Amino acid sequence: MRKIYYVPGLISAILIPVLFWYYGSQKAEEINISVIDIGLPAKIRDNNEMSYITFEPLRNWDYKKINIASGAAKENSKLYVSELKNLQKRNEKETGIEFILDQNNTYGDFVSLLNDMSIAKHGTYALDIEKTGHLFAIVEYEDPNRTDPEFECLLCNDNISITEEAYDPNLFDKMQQIYTDIPKDVYYFIFGFLLFLNISMLSIKENLQLIPKKLA
Repeated sequence: MRKIYYVPGLISAILIPVLFWYYGSQKAEEINISVIDIGLPAKIRDNNEMSYITFEPLRNWDYKKINIASGAAKENSKLYVSELKNLQKRNEKETGIEFILDQNNTYGDFVSLLNDMSIAKHGTYALDIEKTGHLFAIVEYEDPNRTDPEFECLLCNDNISITEEAYDPNLFDKMQQIYTDIPKDVYYFIFGFLLFLNISMLSIKENLQLIPKKLA
């Protein structure tokens, strides 16, 4: 029996998966984004009922002012981290750092300052949206003379066990998660591969139908 080799179909079957892997991996790297979650202060109301959860009680503290030049926050990141760590070491009541931002600053400046807070492990800060638009780093004051209250430890030497079994996803759940994480542009490569594969199969079928006629 004569063997039939459909060269264009074989090339498509080999080349398309390679292109799919190459461009798909590049697209996956492009959409790798990070997210910063921040809590916005409560809006001040005229009746002043919720002023205790706003920045107002802390506005008149002693703040060291640092002017943030437009687009230069990332370049001065080490300086800002050092200032935050010094603020923590001084441990003085009602003190902080005021990072002065204006309309010329970029979103990158703001994100860089938040990243500096994370690097310095300074978790107490506030964004004054109501009036100045500045970012305030507030001291986390710790009383050096504080003593922990003596109380009976109710859970000491207790054993806590969790009897509920952890969820183990099956094959269907894993495949569904993989398809969910695939970028949308990758589906175009999959569709193109299936289209070329279908054309190749139809061409092979037509060639097989023509062979008996030639032999006859």
